Amino acid sequence: MTRSAYEGPAGSPDVVELEVPASAAYVAVVRTATAGLAARFDLTLDRIEDLRIAIDEACTLLIRRPADAPPDHLECVFTLGEGALTVDVTGPDVELPEHTAYAWAVLSALVDSLESGHEDVDGVCRTWIRLVVRASGGQWT
Repeated sequence: MTRSAYEGPAGSPDVVELEVPASAAYVAVVRTATAGLAARFDLTLDRIEDLRIAIDEACTLLIRRPADAPPDHLECVFTLGEGALTVDVTGPDVELPEHTAYAWAVLSALVDSLESGHEDVDGVCRTWIRLVVRASGGQWT
């Protein structure tokens, strides 16, 4: 049996984790990492650009908070699995737009699957957004 090129040991997906300050100044770092991994996943240039725009929007939604809020961070987990690139972005507890809002419509149009929610991590509420882009038929190398 042959494993796909993008699977890690024993068929597990490759996972890349990135943590940056929750600041607009660092969103470019997340966009760049996203584009690099999407290219490695063999997405088309148009799909890579769509994902870059989507990750930019997702990060921007998660860093919208009062100027006097304490410093926080964004955690990005990229999972290159069987047929899909999943990006989980977790940040400060913020109110996300309704799923019927324009921002959500834009995000939904750019990716194949979009989810969001809130979670409690060690007594601290965090907000997360999951973006999924399916492979376009190419092999990740």
